[in-house]
Amino acid sequence: MRPNSEYLEKSSAFWAYAKLLSEQLGYSRGNKVLSYSKTQAVAKLHQIGINTDNSILEDVLDYLEYRADILNTTVQHNLMDLPIARQTFYKVYEFYKQNRFTSGLPFNKQKNEKKDVAYFTGIINIVTEKTLREFARTNNLDYGTDVVYDFNPMNLSYFLSENKSLEGIMSRRFDGAYPSIVNPSLIWEIKEYYYTTTFGSRIADGVYETQLDGYEVKTIRVETGHKMKHIYFIDAYDTWWNMGKSYLCRIMDMLHTGLVDEVIVGKEVFERWPKVLQNTLEKQLK
Repeated sequence: MRPNSEYLEKSSAFWAYAKLLSEQLGYSRGNKVLSYSKTQAVAKLHQIGINTDNSILEDVLDYLEYRADILNTTVQHNLMDLPIARQTFYKVYEFYKQNRFTSGLPFNKQKNEKKDVAYFTGIINIVTEKTLREFARTNNLDYGTDVVYDFNPMNLSYFLSENKSLEGIMSRRFDGAYPSIVNPSLIWEIKEYYYTTTFGSRIADGVYETQLDGYEVKTIRVETGHKMKHIYFIDAYDTWWNMGKSYLCRIMDMLHTGLVDEVIVGKEVFERWPKVLQNTLEKQLK
């Protein structure tokens, strides 16, 4: 899921309308993310004592219709449930073993019979290594020396000037970085919640943490000129769709306010993530 350029760089008033209408009229109903008519929006705003700016409101309503359409028709169908994620992981794991890949495959935080590899993280790591190895081979480079990535950053990402002066640092560790945590071109975080039974504060906090990360990324870009992309991976149908549609709306808003550069949802990882990596690799080769 990439931002629609039509809705980038909107005013704070635009996003105020979008958030307030979503809260007052409801983000979703049943199995559907909602959009609203102008009549509904004006009536609600007048009810709570707000005079409407029609030039902004019509633009906001177009965006909310776009948001609902993307979430209802695309995002919902890219999310994997637990059985599909498990099956998908073990299918690509065979490729991982056959080709003697070296990326780590971390375990989830579950216990007893639920303890296993973190399926979505494992899939992402395998797809990442496959793409980097293919690029290295095509360009007569060595994977692991010329082409590398950090699949388990244990320290904060930071940014240095050409003379190695420290220019910026992130406040949280990410789940992956390319090529490393020092001057990364790509940083990413992964939110997979296959075993969650309620949409609790831990998941909500994770969304807000990503927003804060996004503000830091934007600040570092503006002040230092470092160009890195902030990628957000999410998966788990029951958590995000059945219980968390309002947070999917917030994530869509976060994408269009520039706090993340791209959101990759579930099965989309196989089609979209290699393209993101390939594009970054080719830019660095020039």
